[in-house]
Amino acid sequence: MIQDMVQGRDERIRSTTILLVQREGAVAMAGDGQVTLGDTVIKSSARKVRRLHEGTILAGFAGATADAFTLLTRFEAKLNEFQGQLERAAIELTKEWRTDRYLRHLEALMIVADKRTAFLISGKGDVIASDDGLLAVGSGSSYALAAARALIKHTPLSAREIAEESLQIAGDICIYTNSSVIVEEL
Repeated sequence: MIQDMVQGRDERIRSTTILLVQREGAVAMAGDGQVTLGDTVIKSSARKVRRLHEGTILAGFAGATADAFTLLTRFEAKLNEFQGQLERAAIELTKEWRTDRYLRHLEALMIVADKRTAFLISGKGDVIASDDGLLAVGSGSSYALAAARALIKHTPLSAREIAEESLQIAGDICIYTNSSVIVEEL
């Protein structure tokens, strides 16, 4: 990878923008569908937002797809182990992710949410709750987050509408984000 970058080719797989919006008791998570290898779009309709634990938990991921699916599987097992307790499952997954010889090499970020709480989870040991009901990860996350903050402050839009519009705005700015948006709600 370093040699490709030195030669002017960035061959890393870049994918996704995931945004979580909590507003007035509603929770919406949106993700775009683009996967890019270097400067080429290799897929435009990937599904990176999922319902887990009998539909009561939302999970979205950014990063290497195989790594993300491995983490989703582990997270779902933690949810089952801890009877759907989101915070406990997130903390236990993060501890395992950080200390396991295999898992610690996985490259992905996750946002998980239920009706009450939401967390950004990383392999560095982060379990971060939002201060303002917004969380974002991925290539276009800063654009989506900025748009969502403006919309939440200056409009009466619903959580779903803010998530959709913010992803559309990110897709207009970030070359690694497209307008093929999937939204899940609780």
